[in-house]
Amino acid sequence: MIQPDDNISTTESIYSSNQGSLLSDANLATNLHSNVNPKSENTSNQKNRRSLLLLLTVFILPLLLAKLALDNQWLNVGVTNQGKLITQPLTLDELGIDNKAFDKKWLIIYRLPNTCPDICLHSIETVHNSYVALGKDMPRVSAVLLKDDIFTDQQSQQLSKSQWTILALTPQIKDLIKSPQVLIADPLGNVILTHQLPKQEKLQAVFSKAIIADMKKLLKYSKVG
Repeated sequence: MIQPDDNISTTESIYSSNQGSLLSDANLATNLHSNVNPKSENTSNQKNRRSLLLLLTVFILPLLLAKLALDNQWLNVGVTNQGKLITQPLTLDELGIDNKAFDKKWLIIYRLPNTCPDICLHSIETVHNSYVALGKDMPRVSAVLLKDDIFTDQQSQQLSKSQWTILALTPQIKDLIKSPQVLIADPLGNVILTHQLPKQEKLQAVFSKAIIADMKKLLKYSKVG
């Protein structure tokens, strides 16, 4: 009769032992969980912060740089041409110039003054050189000189040997374009830009570069002429 009691005691002992082992495992798991979670959460938080900083850098930094560029005028915003845009519609027909004679070409038109001193003669050469500087695009452009009878015979002969197309000043030109200037007309006969002549010889180079810059830009993007 003692043997069954011994078995019961043994079973209870084993159960107690197993229960203790399960509790120990549970405690161990709890300890492990309490030890691992803070590190995992910290790592996750750090990743989130890095992602947020990256997002802010990608989207906000370009805006800040753009604002700085505008405020400090690092860029020439809105500058598209060197000459002055003619806002009032003006055509070659209105100036008494036959556009058909130019076979749909761009025109660089120099309206000469009533007299032509040295600075005027220099400007003629400057504008002509600007036309030549267009290089491969020269066939798309004509250089036109509008004048009265203001040159000597020798000067007229020299001009006739140049690449200028020389036209007389019409009454319409005298009425609509009173001051000497350089005009740019498109192949459709619209006068679109004007360049004021330099008053000093040292400004001739800047004047030439402005004409060349405008013409190259117009020829680059033009689908006509």
